[in-house]
Amino acid sequence: MAKEGIHPEWYPDAKVYCNGELVMTVGSTQPELHVDIWAGNHPFFTGTQRIIDTEGRVERFLRKYGMATETKKD
Repeated sequence: MAKEGIHPEWYPDAKVYCNGELVMTVGSTQPELHVDIWAGNHPFFTGTQRIIDTEGRVERFLRKYGMATETKKD
């Protein structure tokens, strides 16, 4: 059915890892997938909210609009 030689190899049981832990298997063109977020730790599915602050963007936003409750001292 599929043309020979033009399609990537299909792995029906590719392993998905999150934080070094096997979380599920899926079909993929890669034998292993390493992800940061999946349904088991995503706030929408777990009902918890976790702010991932990269480069201090959240802190800058809070300071800019006067919503910061306390300042961090290093």
